[in-house]
Amino acid sequence: MAQRSGQEDPERYLFVDRAVIYNPATQADWTAKKLVWIPSERHGFEAASIKEEKGDEVLVELAENGKKALVNKDDIQKMNPPKFSKVEDMAELTCLNEASVLHNLKDRYYSGLIYTYSGLFCVVINPYKNLPIYSENIIEMYRGKKRHEMPPHIYAISESAYRCMLQDREDQSILCTGESGAGKTENTKKVIQYLAHVASSHKGRKDHNIPGELERQLLQANPILESFGNAKTVKNDNSSRFGKFIRINFDVTGYIVGANIETYLLEKSRAVRQAKDERTFHIFYQLLAGAGEHLKSDLLLEGFNNYRFLSNGYIPIPGQQDKDNFQETMEAMHIMGFSHDEILSMLKVVSSVLQFGNISFKKERNTDQASMPENTVAQKLCHLLGMNVMEFTRAILTPRIKVGRDYVQKAQTKEQADFAVEALAKATYERLFRWLVHRINKALDRTKRQGASFIGILDIAGFEIFELNSFEQLCINYTNEKLQQLFNHTMFILEQEEYQREGIEWNFIDFGLDLQPCIDLIERPANPPGVLALLDEECWFPKATDKTFVEKLVQEQGTHSKFQKPRQLKDKADFCIIHYAGKVDYKADEWLMKNMDPLNDNVATLLHQSSDKFVAELWKDEIQNIQRACFYDNITGLHDPPVDRIVGLDQVTGITETAFGSAYKTKKGMFRTVGQLYKESLTKLMATLRNTNPNFVRCIIPNHEKRAGKLDPHLVLDQLRCNGVLEGIRICRQGFPNRIVFQEFRQRYEILTPNAIPKGFMDGKQACERMIRALELDPNLYRIGQSKIFFRAGVLAHLEEERDLKITDIIIFFQAVCRGYLARKAFAKKQQQLSALKILQRNCAAYLKLRHWQWWRVFTKVKPLLQVTRQEEELQAKDEELMKVKEKQTKVEAELEEMERKHQQLLEEKNILAEQLQAETELFAEAEEMRARLAAKKQELEEILHDLESRVEEEEERNQILQNEKKKMQGHIQDLEEQLDEEEGARQKLQLEKVTAEAKIKKMEEEILLLEDQNSKFLKVRPLCMEKKLMEDRIAECTSQLAEEEEKAKNLAKLKNKQEMMITDLEERLKKEEKTRQELEKAKRKLDGETTDLQDQIAELQAQIEELKIQLTKKEEELQAALARGDEEAVQKNNALKVIRELQAQIAELQEDLESEKASRNKAEKQKRDLSEELEALKTELEDTLDTTAAQQELRTKREQEVAELKKAIEEETKNHEAQIQEIRQRHATALEELSEQLEQAKRFKANLEKNKQGLESDNKELACEVKVLQQVKAESEHKRKKLDAQVQELTAKNELDNVSSLLEEAEKKGIKFAKDAASLESQLQDTQELLQEETRQKLNLSSRIRQLEEEKNNLQEQQEEEEEARKNLEKQMLALQSQLADAKKKVDDDLGTIEGLEENKKKLLKDMESLSQRLEEKAMAYDKLEKTKNRLQQELDDLMVDLDHQRQIVSNLEKKQKKFDQMLAEEKNISARYAEERDRAEAEAREKETKALSLARALEEALEAKEEFERQNKQLRADMEDLMSSKDDVGKNVHELEKSKRALEQQVEEMRTQLEELEDELQATEDAKLRLEVNMQAMKAQFERDLQARDEQNEEKKRMLVKQVRELEAELEDERKQRALAVAAKKKMEMDLKDLEGQIETANKARDEAIKQLRKLQAQMKDYQRELEEARASRDEIFTQSKESEKKLKGLEAEILQLQEEFAASERARRHAEQERDELADEIANSASGKSALLDEKRRLEARIAQLEEELEEEQSNMELLNERFRKTTLQVDTLNSELAGERSAAQKSENARQQLERQNKELKAKLQELEGSVKSKFKATISTLEAKIVQLEEQLEQEAKERAAANKLVRRTEKKLKEVFMQVEDERRHADQYKEQMEKANARMKQLKRQLEEAEEEATRANASRRKLQRELDDATEANEGLSREVSTLKNRLRRGGPITFSSSRSGRRQLHIEGASLELSDDDAESKGSDVNEAQPAPAE
Repeated sequence: MAQRSGQEDPERYLFVDRAVIYNPATQADWTAKKLVWIPSERHGFEAASIKEEKGDEVLVELAENGKKALVNKDDIQKMNPPKFSKVEDMAELTCLNEASVLHNLKDRYYSGLIYTYSGLFCVVINPYKNLPIYSENIIEMYRGKKRHEMPPHIYAISESAYRCMLQDREDQSILCTGESGAGKTENTKKVIQYLAHVASSHKGRKDHNIPGELERQLLQANPILESFGNAKTVKNDNSSRFGKFIRINFDVTGYIVGANIETYLLEKSRAVRQAKDERTFHIFYQLLAGAGEHLKSDLLLEGFNNYRFLSNGYIPIPGQQDKDNFQETMEAMHIMGFSHDEILSMLKVVSSVLQFGNISFKKERNTDQASMPENTVAQKLCHLLGMNVMEFTRAILTPRIKVGRDYVQKAQTKEQADFAVEALAKATYERLFRWLVHRINKALDRTKRQGASFIGILDIAGFEIFELNSFEQLCINYTNEKLQQLFNHTMFILEQEEYQREGIEWNFIDFGLDLQPCIDLIERPANPPGVLALLDEECWFPKATDKTFVEKLVQEQGTHSKFQKPRQLKDKADFCIIHYAGKVDYKADEWLMKNMDPLNDNVATLLHQSSDKFVAELWKDEIQNIQRACFYDNITGLHDPPVDRIVGLDQVTGITETAFGSAYKTKKGMFRTVGQLYKESLTKLMATLRNTNPNFVRCIIPNHEKRAGKLDPHLVLDQLRCNGVLEGIRICRQGFPNRIVFQEFRQRYEILTPNAIPKGFMDGKQACERMIRALELDPNLYRIGQSKIFFRAGVLAHLEEERDLKITDIIIFFQAVCRGYLARKAFAKKQQQLSALKILQRNCAAYLKLRHWQWWRVFTKVKPLLQVTRQEEELQAKDEELMKVKEKQTKVEAELEEMERKHQQLLEEKNILAEQLQAETELFAEAEEMRARLAAKKQELEEILHDLESRVEEEEERNQILQNEKKKMQGHIQDLEEQLDEEEGARQKLQLEKVTAEAKIKKMEEEILLLEDQNSKFLKVRPLCMEKKLMEDRIAECTSQLAEEEEKAKNLAKLKNKQEMMITDLEERLKKEEKTRQELEKAKRKLDGETTDLQDQIAELQAQIEELKIQLTKKEEELQAALARGDEEAVQKNNALKVIRELQAQIAELQEDLESEKASRNKAEKQKRDLSEELEALKTELEDTLDTTAAQQELRTKREQEVAELKKAIEEETKNHEAQIQEIRQRHATALEELSEQLEQAKRFKANLEKNKQGLESDNKELACEVKVLQQVKAESEHKRKKLDAQVQELTAKNELDNVSSLLEEAEKKGIKFAKDAASLESQLQDTQELLQEETRQKLNLSSRIRQLEEEKNNLQEQQEEEEEARKNLEKQMLALQSQLADAKKKVDDDLGTIEGLEENKKKLLKDMESLSQRLEEKAMAYDKLEKTKNRLQQELDDLMVDLDHQRQIVSNLEKKQKKFDQMLAEEKNISARYAEERDRAEAEAREKETKALSLARALEEALEAKEEFERQNKQLRADMEDLMSSKDDVGKNVHELEKSKRALEQQVEEMRTQLEELEDELQATEDAKLRLEVNMQAMKAQFERDLQARDEQNEEKKRMLVKQVRELEAELEDERKQRALAVAAKKKMEMDLKDLEGQIETANKARDEAIKQLRKLQAQMKDYQRELEEARASRDEIFTQSKESEKKLKGLEAEILQLQEEFAASERARRHAEQERDELADEIANSASGKSALLDEKRRLEARIAQLEEELEEEQSNMELLNERFRKTTLQVDTLNSELAGERSAAQKSENARQQLERQNKELKAKLQELEGSVKSKFKATISTLEAKIVQLEEQLEQEAKERAAANKLVRRTEKKLKEVFMQVEDERRHADQYKEQMEKANARMKQLKRQLEEAEEEATRANASRRKLQRELDDATEANEGLSREVSTLKNRLRRGGPITFSSSRSGRRQLHIEGASLELSDDDAESKGSDVNEAQPAPAE
């Protein structure tokens, strides 16, 4: 990973260029081509556009090269819109699939963006180059920012964790996982770097002068751990071979206060052997390369190739020097505070681990026993580890074993000895590593500052799937399963919180449970046991092997869903586990050994007793914790391994509390396996992680070539699967992964719903709801929250597509409008130009005519002189001035208003400020008071501080004294150690001498042997005898010397042991002294505290004494008051008794009422049953008679009404019943309350009595005390006898009172005791029952266990017998084979001819094998395809089921619609009936009006007739008058009478005239009314007819519409039925297909099984030939792969050569220049030897420069590839644009031609127009007037029609409303019916409950009565006792006051005689009883 920042812009590697992403061209391209992803071998996935669908397959065209291909539908994955390109959080992708995730990561990686979020994950891809994004500037950039505010980065994760920790006070964790080389360790370094920078304590603290500042130490811990725990692998040059959890502690303010490191699964086997091209741990190479001569001699170091444990010798790491790294490690150790001795001891142990590998063993000649021919290596090893060589060799070659109670020495084989040495080397290195981690923790721990919270960083290996996986991979994968479960669980919690916050309905799924079966399979302890449990179980059995373990595992877990037998052949894998990342095959070789981790006990004891303190400390706890067991003959990996017990990892820690602290202590004597310990440590880790808020970082390796800018898609996909990123995406897809804020959704997609949202303001949520409604989305695809809208995966892509289509339509339309507008504008311009030309021509012609006319000339000259022409200009100027003035005025007015407003605002602000000022003054006053208080507090605290400082000084003085003592002791210890070292040196010298002596002895022995041989040859020669004697003498001397040397060595060893004992004693004494000092200090502090407490207590006691004196006086006063109260309470008691009698009578009445109520309730229940039966009968009748006819509907409605009435009646009855019950209850409750009140009163009364009794007793005691005092005063003057008598009296009085009170108390206590006893007996009973059950369970378990053991024993016996039989059979077979061999030798000569035939058979078999394997592969492929199709069909089935449900819903909706339609028809019929009624009414009204008119006409005729009669009478009268006038002469006498009659007649005439006039007026009025009526009638008729016609038309239209709707609905129904039928048929087909497929699968499985059987048969014959075949295949595959790779490389190289010639030439020039410089430098180096070092540096620099140039070249190449891709895209775009341009040009030409034609036509039309204008003008005037009249008429008609339409609309609305109301009524009625049913059921249930309650209430009443009676009895007893006591007390008081003799009546029978003051009084018990009876008679008798 990158570390240093270059000169490049860091933002290029952090921010995305949005301009490229929001390119409209790419968006259009995406929408036009329907792009999708299809699988590709080369690129993982390739972009392609869909061309055609062919059943299950799709024809696609590749976007890159345009090739067409057929792809299966299941393999196609959707592509995201370009909007989502290079998205920072992949959870936002609308199409969440593997292809989209890979494409996004690839795009970002090629752009230099290595960090990407995926929901909770931060995915990091290793860039394999330095990026400038880790500088302090970048840290400051991310500091204090939220995660979404900045681009993805490890700093953003660290910052969010840090901020969450500070704000929420919650512990955080950052989990970094990934493959080796993915960059986990580098990212953890970056996290630590960021936290050290952000939270460093030295910025704001004064205590930063601590040696090795904490942050620096924290950063320096990494190099040490890397050197001891990291190694070079094939994938990674600095691979961590252990997992670690770094815990950084912070205080409350957020500063680092300490750290702690925990490690997991160190790969200790790497210390012993390494794979090809790999190294062991760095420290070995660093030590060998970097150690000086002195250090090498001290550590006995040799060359790299001299060590067997360095398998591959010295392999350098490119770009790193081991020597420099060694110096860095040493410096880091010094910074961490390691002492020189500690460092040296550690390096000694490292050297000793290498020496272990050089120990060689040989097999002895005659036996399998191992021997050590040369022990120089062993001497070196023992020298380094401080052991005795002889003891070490003995412990290795012949270790002691415990057999029974005795120890026996057992010889070891060579293999066992080698194994023991390797195990010791591994254990030693592991202990050293653990000690180192603890030492670093000790250095980082700061006990002074307590940590408030922590951030934990977990750096652990990711999921591993190799070809063959072992025990280590199982542990790692188990860890990753747990971590993935944690991720799933946290994701589930966050999703749940998000959905709850937004108020969304969602069925919550705990995704963490998905992984539980796999975890259970690995870790479950029993029922059935998991892998680890079975492995531990097998470790206990002596004869267990890896094979038995696998068999047991298959037997126990064979049926588990996550467990499989492997597909591979048996010799490759043993079993398969289905993890979340995929299937993993495990090989169980040496699992038992790895799990047991055995170790040689004898060597462990030697190491514990080592003279080197460091080594002894490492192995200290080992001996105590050993659990001895005989494992020599049983361990599988070797024949007889050197093991006499097993040491688990708990014992491997092997360090006491002094070295490691209590954290490393384990239970002693426990046998614990590696798996068990790892499981424990993992559970602890998971517990800590669950208590933290986790942050997930997933590191990904882009390629195995360590090349920058290259990404292998298949490799990345595998890692995404293993890292759980795809699992996280799966979880996302379950819910609603795409979330958009309301505003953004509205802004982006409002274009799809233009009319959905009204104008004006609207809330975002409402707007979104309307938009969603308008979009008609399926409700399952979205959820609307409080602030955002949630979508399922893929919905946004669909919306984006629709949006793009809409935008394209709009733009096309817009372009068309624009073009039309431009064309019209151009045409109008041309027209204007034409008209202007004509006007110009006309004016020119007129001017040419007028220019010579004289009047024209005069006019032209006079016109300018006229003022009329200027008036207009002046007027315009004045208008302009006026306008300006008005504008100014308006401005001034506006300014004035503004000023006034500002003035008001300022006044308001002034008032507010005044208020604030007042408040501030008050606050200031309060603050002053606070300040004064704080000053006082400060003074107090300062005083306290001074006291504390003085105490601290005293403590420091004591501490200094103790430290001086400690130093003295340390000096003494050092002296002793020096003495010890000297003695050790002497001992070692003696040992070396001893070794040399032994070597000499061996030589001498060899010489002796030679001499003996010679002697045997030359026995006769005497001088040889002499020499032999001399040699024997010499040997005797040597042996004596050897014995002396051994004695010296023993003495020295004894001395050393004595010295060690002395040192340990001294250390123990020191510890004891320190403890005693601490205890004394504690005791002193305690005593100080106790003295202060005692002083306080004394003061309190004195105060209490004073208070008691005051209380005494008060008590005396209260005594007198209490006596008075006693009398009052006696009266109250009598009243209470009366009340109780009355209450009893009431209770009796209530009981009677209750019984009557019960009877009424029973009656009501009977009625209710009858009604319910009737109801059910009615229901059944209703159900029988439900038909669709109208008559039946009417009947139904009537019955429903009846039912409703019945229900109402039932409800009324139930209400009445409930009211009665409530009344009863209330009565019952009141009675109970009264009883309870009475009880409480009685209790209170009793309590008062008890209080009074206690008071009286206390008074009595006080009085007795007074009496005592008085008698003591008297005693001074009187005799002793009187004193004794008084004392006797007091004692007797006391005894009697005590007896009475004690009797009462005893009775109460007994009651309580009995209750307690009963409870305790019940609990004991329960306990005994539980114990019994447990015992029975245990017995059952034991019996089952015994059976199991018996079965196992029988099985073992059977196995043994079978094995013996097999052995016998084998022996027989051996004999048979030997005989066959003899026969075969004879037949060999004969069988030479048959070999050729066999070879031919062999070839045939090979061919058969190949064909079978091909068939197998085909079958497997077919099987996979079938599985895929099965999955696809399953999905389709699910979709069809969903569609079916949808269709069912539609059908139900249609049925509802049909019902509604029927209702609408019925309503329409009703409406038509109403209209008919209205029409009849109108006709009746018309008839009435006609009749009225006829009657009026008759009246008129009659009036006319009367008028005519009057006129006739008038004429007659006139005639009579004339006759009279003529007869005047004759009748002269009667003149006077005639005049009178005349006057009378005239009056009559006038009256008649008036009447006539009135009648005429009435006639006219009637005629007018008649005319009006006729007109009105006609209008009414016309209107009525129109209305009728309109209504008829409307009705007909409605009928048509309804008929249409009915037909449509019927058609839809038929379609639905057809669809349903099709769906059912499809479902059946699918089911049939499924069955067929299952059958095919079964047949395929059978065929596969048969093939496997055949294969197994063939395997027996083909074992010899298989190897050749495999080799041939491997070579062929290699050739194929090489050819494919070479072809790919050739193509790539050709493309790169074409693209990058220029850049290559430039780099060539630079390279040549660099080579020239290098050559010159080489020449200079050859010439000048003095400047060699400088030139070497220059050479390195140039090499680095060359490497840089090469990297740049690679970068340029990658950039060029990207540019080429872009160029291709641009060329495609250019082609499309060119084609569009050509189209546009052709369209433009067409439009131009059309325009020219139109212009011609226009000219012709204009000419015609001019001709027609003159002729038409005259005609038009007449027609215009007529048309205007018509228009007016039409407008009137239009208004009328509009009114009619409005009325019709109103009617329609009313009908619709009515329809809706009817629907609502119907639904309400249904609901009511359901409710009534529910109410009936509830009422029944309620009735039952009430019955039960009544019964319970009756029982309670009986109980209450019983308890009341008991209480009454007790009360009576208590009152009687109280009365007796009160009487006795009163008598006593009276007699005391009188001072006379006192008598006490005893309760016992007999007589008592008391002598007081010489007088004697005798009183019998009978007399006392008689007196008592008299007293009782005086009082009212209590009621029973």
